[in-house]
Amino acid sequence: MTIKKTLLASTVGAIVLMAGMATAEPLRIGVEGAYPPFSKKESDGTLSGFDIDIALALCEELNRECELIEQEWDGMIPALIAKKYDAIVASLSITEDRKKRVDFSEKYYSTPSRFIAKEGASYELTEEGTKGLKIGVLRGTTLQCYVEKAFPEADLRLYSTQEDVFADLVAGRLHMQLNNTLQALDGFLNTEQGEGFAFLGENVDDPECLGEGTGIAVRKGDPLAAELSTAIKAIRADGTYAGINDKYFDVDIYGK
Repeated sequence: MTIKKTLLASTVGAIVLMAGMATAEPLRIGVEGAYPPFSKKESDGTLSGFDIDIALALCEELNRECELIEQEWDGMIPALIAKKYDAIVASLSITEDRKKRVDFSEKYYSTPSRFIAKEGASYELTEEGTKGLKIGVLRGTTLQCYVEKAFPEADLRLYSTQEDVFADLVAGRLHMQLNNTLQALDGFLNTEQGEGFAFLGENVDDPECLGEGTGIAVRKGDPLAAELSTAIKAIRADGTYAGINDKYFDVDIYGK
């Protein structure tokens, strides 16, 4: 009798678990497709990259179906707040200003940023030295915040995609641009398009603008932030993160 009750309880529990998984809503993730190697669109229209693989791995860890929703960068946070998706996995830096509008998971990577210009350029990265110089960055990013703060006399040019920033740099419509170092290397400097260009100056450091690493944004008060933080720790611990990291980079980009 005891054995029958145990088997019955186990069967009921399994049915409840399967029913819960079957009715769970897909986890809708806002992503971008124009920031290689973090995200890009393949010739067949599919999305790939470090951010994409991380999003899929976190969905798997949470036992949720993953629905990737492509969104232009400058509309990322507004679309999240408008409930177009549930979370953003798109190299979004954790800053105090953004924390006023959204909540974040713990970081899932942290890399520096640096200027790029023509090889041999001797621009001084000072307020006076950048006066009137055309500097390109993605609109609505921490990089925009940094340039506006550090170089207020520069001619700041804002773009919707990083591809457009690089295109204008190559065309001579910009003197320099500021970007994540790894994205700059893999997405530009190590490509044919980036021949004749190089990093300028040292890594920029300004926590007020550049934040404290890259996290996953969710709507204010959403417990999903804590769930994602736990999932990030889990994929770090079981080797999933390392496998994704090593697919795209030669170093662990998680940071200290």
